[in-house]
Amino acid sequence: MKKFYYQYKHAIPLLVYGLLYLVWFSKLEKSVTRGYQVIHVSLDDHIPFCEWFVIPYFTWFLYIAIVVIYFFFKDKEDYRKICIFLFTGMTIFLLISTFFPNGHHLRPRVMPRNNFLTQWVAWLYQTDTPTNLWPSIHVYNSLGAHFAIVKSKRFEKKNWIKRSSLILCILIILSTMFIKQHSVWDVVTALLLGSVMYAIVYSTDSIVDWHNRRKREHRPQAG
Repeated sequence: MKKFYYQYKHAIPLLVYGLLYLVWFSKLEKSVTRGYQVIHVSLDDHIPFCEWFVIPYFTWFLYIAIVVIYFFFKDKEDYRKICIFLFTGMTIFLLISTFFPNGHHLRPRVMPRNNFLTQWVAWLYQTDTPTNLWPSIHVYNSLGAHFAIVKSKRFEKKNWIKRSSLILCILIILSTMFIKQHSVWDVVTALLLGSVMYAIVYSTDSIVDWHNRRKREHRPQAG
């Protein structure tokens, strides 16, 4: 039992934060129903509704889960970094939603077509309110998963995985706008937040690696 605990104790922060996030978010979903700031930019009106994007939108759940679980078992350092990335951005999102309630009116009142995909979108609309949207966690967490893959030494020579991750990441980002789950504003701010967190979580390591490499290159050779 003790061996099991020490082997998997790094799951505790993930489980604790996951529970905290779900409770906090559920409370926001129930309480933010009126009087919220409507998010809208003119570009939103030029993006057509396309139900096909519901597929990458839901693939997001599998994408994030697989990446986190993989690093949980394969590389504790990469796992630590992705947890820092995800937890920080998700906490910022919760704080914004708490102190600056927000939502949008982008969803079509009537589905333009009747097919399996539009029915899937309609089900999503029923289960997820058009509130608590800024910045987009779908976008932010997708960036976190992709950054974790790209920066991991385990995928250093597996370019097909990195390319596949990039394509999926882009499709998920686009999906949030094409099924009218998010405004362009939510997406752009999530991209900016992700860029800042990338610099904090990953770029500092690159600077340290560069500095150590320079020290080795200038180290006097023995003999």
